[in-house]
Amino acid sequence: MSNRLVTERTQKHFDAIALKLDWWARRNRYYYQDLDRLHQFLIPAGSKVLEIGCGTGDLLAKIDPSVGVGIDFSSVVINLAKAKHPQLNFYCLDAEDLQLENWTEYPLIATKFDYIILSEVLGDLTNIQQVLTNLQQFCHPHTKIAIDFHNFLWEPILHLAEKIGQRRPQPPQSWLSMNDVLNLLNITGYQSVKIGRRCLLPKYIPIFSNFVNRYLSPLPIINHFSLTNYIVARKQIDRHKTSDYTVSVIIPARNEAGNIAAAIERLPQLGKQTEIIFVEGHSQDDTWAKIQTLVGEYQGDFILKAFQQTGKGKGDAVRLGFDRATGDILIILDADLTVQPEELVNFVEAIVSGRGEFINGSRLVYPYSQAAMPWLNTLANKFFALVFSFLLGQNIKDTLCGTKVLWREDYLRICANRSYFGEFDPFGDFDLLFGAAKLNLHIVEVPVRYQPRTYGESNIAHVREGLVLLKMCLYAAQKIKFV
Repeated sequence: MSNRLVTERTQKHFDAIALKLDWWARRNRYYYQDLDRLHQFLIPAGSKVLEIGCGTGDLLAKIDPSVGVGIDFSSVVINLAKAKHPQLNFYCLDAEDLQLENWTEYPLIATKFDYIILSEVLGDLTNIQQVLTNLQQFCHPHTKIAIDFHNFLWEPILHLAEKIGQRRPQPPQSWLSMNDVLNLLNITGYQSVKIGRRCLLPKYIPIFSNFVNRYLSPLPIINHFSLTNYIVARKQIDRHKTSDYTVSVIIPARNEAGNIAAAIERLPQLGKQTEIIFVEGHSQDDTWAKIQTLVGEYQGDFILKAFQQTGKGKGDAVRLGFDRATGDILIILDADLTVQPEELVNFVEAIVSGRGEFINGSRLVYPYSQAAMPWLNTLANKFFALVFSFLLGQNIKDTLCGTKVLWREDYLRICANRSYFGEFDPFGDFDLLFGAAKLNLHIVEVPVRYQPRTYGESNIAHVREGLVLLKMCLYAAQKIKFV
């Protein structure tokens, strides 16, 4: 059967059951509420959102977009959606044929969206590759595609549920694995940012269902049996030149007097203009005097600025530096110089090339000495890497590396969304990591050669701060994973 005939058959199917879609949604209210929570977590309110296969528009409405557009190929369904949600915009269109010649007929579609949703729709499409290719025209560089689909392991269970009247009637469907969808995204010009699974019990059993779905379903191994698979992806972007952007390097410094001059001497020019911002924090040596002397006497190509903290901790210093920065790209460089300043060019290249949206340093790839990182520190780093990879849904090898790079516009979005977590991070690094994950930024790591200190002693109280990190992870788990 041709694609066109399959599409027409599927369209007739949904036209026939359109008036009962809301009835089926109420019958399976618990499952659809879980889908609502997932998308409300993934998509910030106030975003510009396009939903493909929008049905009667309930999911789109729950997200509360600033601009919400839904398309569906069933005219009956679209008319129901328009009546239910007049504040949103619905069009009867086929997602497999979105190469429109005249955009004036659909003015709100002729825009770039922050998020595009394909919820429970992949299995009904006759040409998934064509749909994903068509969606490229609606993407700006930071657009995210949010896809959810049923775990193929559930196929016999869901077929049985349909036969006994517990699931709405379905047209013939494709059953896709996670790898199938990841491959389709790859060949159509997208890269995955986040993958996950949720919902072991789609039917409500008082107390039991909530416990199982919130606390058991996210756990490793168990989650492979969950009903809902989801992927967040972004469009692969064309390479840009580092010379197109300005860079701000934030150097928090406490008791680092012997490293101040070396930081400037060893730092290469980054982008078309490099701004270096020292933030000194209650040093007991002459760090602040060294910074003031350097800034006053410097005559090189960098722009140098210096500030003193009124608050405490690296997190406060990082936020002060970022607030005073003017560069397009923001970088944290620890003043102990255990991450070599010369390697920052690799970080800038990674973010400008579009290979990642948030660049994290990794000290655990290349060999390093015991003097640089004792074995107990290495063990703690690897432990927290596993925890963070589980929490963030992205592989992170070294969460505790202080060198992190992101676009300034993304940092401002993290700030605007900071109330979700609150001011819970005294270190600054994890506020950024958790914030980046919440905004579905693509996190990648750049390996660095980790060096022992040449001046001073570490400011880290390992046991006490390790306990703080563990407490932060438990808190973040409630806000990110067990939702």
